[in-house]
Amino acid sequence: MHAIDALPTRSDLYERALLGEPCWIRSADGGARRLPVEQWLGRRNSYCTFDAAVVRLCDGPTIDLGCGPGRFVSALLRHGVPALGVDNSKLAVRMTLGRGGTALHRDIFGPLPGAGRWHRVLLVDGNIGIGSDTARLLRRVRSLLDPVGSAIIEFERPGVGHRVMTIRLETEHDAGPWFSWGRVGIEHAGDLARDAGLTVVRTVHVGRRHLAIVRRR
Repeated sequence: MHAIDALPTRSDLYERALLGEPCWIRSADGGARRLPVEQWLGRRNSYCTFDAAVVRLCDGPTIDLGCGPGRFVSALLRHGVPALGVDNSKLAVRMTLGRGGTALHRDIFGPLPGAGRWHRVLLVDGNIGIGSDTARLLRRVRSLLDPVGSAIIEFERPGVGHRVMTIRLETEHDAGPWFSWGRVGIEHAGDLARDAGLTVVRTVHVGRRHLAIVRRR
């Protein structure tokens, strides 16, 4: 048994997963799925169709919220697009820097450079669930955009609905604390965007993944 003060944090388990330890997302109803670290690292495919579609949509200075180990930031820089990643994991930021990217260790709701001047804001790989408060998250996205900029936001498949789940990270031997995470189907993109002062310009479907392109109203 671990002592109470030695229990791993959510960040501990996330960073252990980035370093290669198998890790799962466990929901309060008992379901579990593997944390998609190989996808975040870009190892599943060296440059998959989804990634290519996202990079094509980012045609100006881009800030990637929850950038993880930096595959989009580094890809954008390779294509000549200025990009900045933001993540609350020090290891993820170091990994982004190690790939030649630029990243900051920050809370995405805290002070960020260029607020109100970013041409593109990127929110993908499940990050629509950050903080479990979609309205607050989309207002934050709006505050970062320049007046003619747009955000590329990934939503889940149609039918998922709009709900908050209680989940935790687990490894073979450890379990982290429970925390709240949002799930939002693409069918809710329009209403949620409007409530945040945004509007959906169009949607893009890449395989089974769904993107909404939104702008300030």
